[in-house]
Amino acid sequence: MTADNEAPAARKRHRRPVLAAVSIAVLGLAVYVIAGYARNGAGTDPACTQAAATAKRLAPLARGEVAAVSVADDPHVLPTLTFHDASGAERHLSEWKGRVVLLNLWATWCVPCRKEMPALAALEQKLGGDNFQVVAVNIDTRDPDKPQAWLKNAGVTGLPYYADASARVFQELKSIGKALGMPTSLLVDGSGCEIASLAGPAEWASPDALALVQAALQK
Repeated sequence: MTADNEAPAARKRHRRPVLAAVSIAVLGLAVYVIAGYARNGAGTDPACTQAAATAKRLAPLARGEVAAVSVADDPHVLPTLTFHDASGAERHLSEWKGRVVLLNLWATWCVPCRKEMPALAALEQKLGGDNFQVVAVNIDTRDPDKPQAWLKNAGVTGLPYYADASARVFQELKSIGKALGMPTSLLVDGSGCEIASLAGPAEWASPDALALVQAALQK
C-alpha cells in the first residue's frame, strides 16, 4: 500500500475519537439544559400555570397534621382516571372539572386507610359543595360488597361511594410516581392538575387540613 493510500485511512482513524468526544459533549450539554429546565420550574404543564401558583400558596400551610403533604413543584394534568360509582356506572375524574378535588385511594385491608375515613367524611361535610369534593375511591379487588358494608358498620356516611376493583387507578398513579403506598391522596385543581399529594394518612378534618384545602379553593 502506498503512502497516498494510507493517508485517507489515517485521517479517518483520527476523526473517530474527535467525533466521539464531540458527541459526548453535545449529549452532556443536552442533559445539562434539560436538568436546568426542570430546576427552573419550566417543567410545569402549560395547562397548569394556575395550579403552580396555587401550589406556591399552599406550601407554607403544609404543616402540623398535614406536614407530610408534598406540594407539587411542577404541576401536571393527571392521566385519565376511570372508576365506578355505587350503581356500577363508569365515572371519570375529568367529570369534576371546575372543582377542587381531594382524590383518595383506600382499601379495607389498609388499617391507616380505615382510620382516616371518618376524617375524610368530616372534611366533605364541612367543605363539600360546588367548589370542592372528596372523591374516595376504594380499590378492594376481591369482595365488591365488603367496602360498602365496612363503611356502614363504621358509621362513615356522607361520602359518595366510588370503587375500582381492578386497582388500575392506583397502578396509573404509581406509573407516574404519585402512588407509593396506601392510602394515597392527591389534591387536584379544577383543571385536573395536581396541586399536592400525600403518601399515608392525615387528619383531614383538622384545622391544619382545613386551612390547606381552603387555600386551594381561593381564586
